[in-house]
Amino acid sequence: MHLGQIFELSFQFSQQQVNQFAEVTGDNNPIHSNEQYAALTPFKRPIMHGFLSASVFSRIFGTLYPGEGTIYMSQTMNFLKPMYVDTSYKAVLTVAEIFAEKHRARVTTEVLSPEGEKVISGEALVYHKEKI
Repeated sequence: MHLGQIFELSFQFSQQQVNQFAEVTGDNNPIHSNEQYAALTPFKRPIMHGFLSASVFSRIFGTLYPGEGTIYMSQTMNFLKPMYVDTSYKAVLTVAEIFAEKHRARVTTEVLSPEGEKVISGEALVYHKEKI
């Protein structure tokens, strides 16, 4: 990892994955799975769980960038807009600060909609002994 480095990944989630997340977490709020219920909300259709949407960051840090051996130490997040199933989003991670002596990096974490709007913004702190 180096200062200013950017990593991007396109991703999407299915309704089946949303349902599995609800089952695992116990968050069975009908806003995530019931079309009739969601139609009566400001969103007009089911939305994904915020933490399911943001789980892409864990996938990236742990398996892709910097990858295996990464310790995901902290994460701040702002959920700016709803996210929907079967929609392609882009995760954008940018190295904002390096703490070389501690093998840590502060990374901005964003998810962009197909239109390029930020739907999630935040910041992570990660550790990797060899890659930072």
